[in-house]
Amino acid sequence: MFGDHPHEECGVFGIYAPGEDVARLTFFGLYALQHRGQESAGIAVSDGKKVNAHKQMGLVSQAFDEQSLEPLKGHIGIGHTRYSTTGSSLIANAQPYTMESYLGPLALAHNGNLTNATDLRTMVLKRGVGLTSTSDSEVATMVLLGGEGPNWGDRIDHFMNCAEGAYCLTILTKDALYAVRDPLGLRPLCLGKLGDSGWVVASESCALSTIGADWVRDIEPGEAIMIDGDGPHTIARHPAPRSALCLFEYIYFARPDSMLQNQLIHSVRMELGRELARESSVNADVVMGVPDSAIPAAIGYAQESRLPYTEGLIKNRYIGRTFIQPDDRIRKQGVKLKFNPLTSTLAGKRVILVDDSIVRGNTSGPIVRLLREAGAAEVHVRVSSPPIRHPCFMGVDMATYPELIAHRMDVPEIQDYIQADSLAYLSYEGLLRATGRDPNSFCGACFTGKYPIPNFNPKARDEIKLVFEES
Repeated sequence: MFGDHPHEECGVFGIYAPGEDVARLTFFGLYALQHRGQESAGIAVSDGKKVNAHKQMGLVSQAFDEQSLEPLKGHIGIGHTRYSTTGSSLIANAQPYTMESYLGPLALAHNGNLTNATDLRTMVLKRGVGLTSTSDSEVATMVLLGGEGPNWGDRIDHFMNCAEGAYCLTILTKDALYAVRDPLGLRPLCLGKLGDSGWVVASESCALSTIGADWVRDIEPGEAIMIDGDGPHTIARHPAPRSALCLFEYIYFARPDSMLQNQLIHSVRMELGRELARESSVNADVVMGVPDSAIPAAIGYAQESRLPYTEGLIKNRYIGRTFIQPDDRIRKQGVKLKFNPLTSTLAGKRVILVDDSIVRGNTSGPIVRLLREAGAAEVHVRVSSPPIRHPCFMGVDMATYPELIAHRMDVPEIQDYIQADSLAYLSYEGLLRATGRDPNSFCGACFTGKYPIPNFNPKARDEIKLVFEES
């Protein structure tokens, strides 16, 4: 209702820790990953014989209490927090999925989008398998269950040969934990150590530190690992000719205290701001960021431009977490529900407003107006990412072509639309420089239109949406 940011699909978590309360640790791991999904949460636990699970709509704190955690006894657990992209927001689409099979019980949690989900769904249905949800994650579960091979390792290998697109999986069987990352490494997944004999996998390292685990390494693109009593070991490798980590992990998705490819996200975002200042300086009095995700870039911009950094907006961090719809009078307040301006720091000032992205353009204009109403003399908008001109098909709710303002308008037109005194975006080259990594190791398709999946047809998104949301 409020944001003008792209939405990441999910957060996944997995733990193998004999002697620990893995359900409770998984709960707090998901709590740390709440920013990756706010629609539903679930946990599945194995005690070596059977798998128990609980999942519910809402935030992690709403989905679980002491009573719901009590039955989840065991030494292996996986968890999931969801933001829907493929499949609507229904309890049937909440994860993990749990199934019984010839090889025993299985639970699966998935982050990403399978770009060939339509073909896989058809394949599963032709086998006579019924589907209970509209999620491609259930399709992934059924492909695994119906896979070839006498053990789960072989079936995971078979799945990786069939699946295309973005996927990070945590998989629970009665006696092992598996973690799987797609060959392009589009979404992040890392491995951590807990105490003497515990192991943890998570979408982001912030979930490891929250429960006292130490980061060990990123799980490699195209790698599948199995964790049991002997610790973690690689059971499959399907590397692509190149990796393609989503650049938006650096710009917006990941928590600033997470490590990604041995880099602290907060440090990279500050460098984005410095690059932005080098590319598009402007005479002004203060620099401020749109809370919370743009603040590191705003600090970097202020440092590079040698202008004072100030807080100009105070964010109500809980307004977007209510399920109570505002009435018409409150709804008309729009962005004021989410932000309150600090009038004393803005009055009479020429303000540089740093944001991390503009997707639809719905909130940038109201924020500019809010700053002017608070007394800002000028408002210069600086964006620490390039213009988003193309949708994402790899697990990010990035809107459709007609909805993307930078697809419809050039920069001067967007400047007029949001009523800023000036507008500048970080260049794609500046974005890549700020990461300090190989430019060919990322997916920047939402900026460039060059999708990393071979023979990919952008119309597939509409086909997936039609099949999964109208079935």
